[in-house]
Amino acid sequence: MIPGGSSRVMKADAPSTREGRQYHIQCKKGDLARYLLVPGDPERVPKIAEQWDQVRDIAFHREFRSVTGRYKGTPLSAISSGIGPACMAIVVHEATDLGVDTFVRVGSTGAVGPGINCGDLVISSAAVRLDGASHSYVLPEYPAHASYEVVLALVEAAERLDVRYHVGITATTADFYAGQQRPYPHMALPSGARSLITDLQQAKVLNVDMECATLFTLSSLFNARAGAVCAVYANRVTNVFDPGAGEADCIHVANEAIATLRAWDDRKKTQGKKHFFPSLLK
Repeated sequence: MIPGGSSRVMKADAPSTREGRQYHIQCKKGDLARYLLVPGDPERVPKIAEQWDQVRDIAFHREFRSVTGRYKGTPLSAISSGIGPACMAIVVHEATDLGVDTFVRVGSTGAVGPGINCGDLVISSAAVRLDGASHSYVLPEYPAHASYEVVLALVEAAERLDVRYHVGITATTADFYAGQQRPYPHMALPSGARSLITDLQQAKVLNVDMECATLFTLSSLFNARAGAVCAVYANRVTNVFDPGAGEADCIHVANEAIATLRAWDDRKKTQGKKHFFPSLLK
């Protein structure tokens, strides 16, 4: 017997608790719905759930705060990932083990593309893999792309709610400061970092974040769908910083997108189709 009365053998290569909870997110089978919203900030989790019809707390361990409930009748969950690619990798890895198959990042971001204002939303279609974490799973040439169904549901929600949004490529970095060409005291930026923003702009990248590429890459590898909608808190072109701008719109779009995806998934099941396509709604 393991001290504490449990006979369950705990394995270092698949860490979990004696109660069968995932080691980091502290969730077990049945705790999470198949649709999962993933903000970075734990404080954004209750803001997301404020719009739901019902909600129950699941766990709050380290940066991973989770709730489950219903929005317009759709079962869904939310869990915070904290900051950075490694934390997002943990969420995707452990949540898919519990049956999650659809992820939507509900985040904040910095704009580098033209015509994007603080408070606008960016819906990511793909991501540049400067994250580092995804390279542990697959070769660097492997694309980090969002699910077209999730992207389309986010666009549908943004249009329905009449909010300003942009769709395009995101760059995911492993660091917020030097990794996103922010200066730091007592030391010059490495030569390769000094041109990052210009290089991204020339490549028509819209924004920078620290999670999308990891989410998209691992979701593809784990047979899950993923997408992301982020509120623009910073503009690296105009050097304006407005934290919190667009957060409410971002949350509303994400919740609406999940309800839309559930409706489309039901229609696919009824029609015996694997993929969504527009004429399926006729």
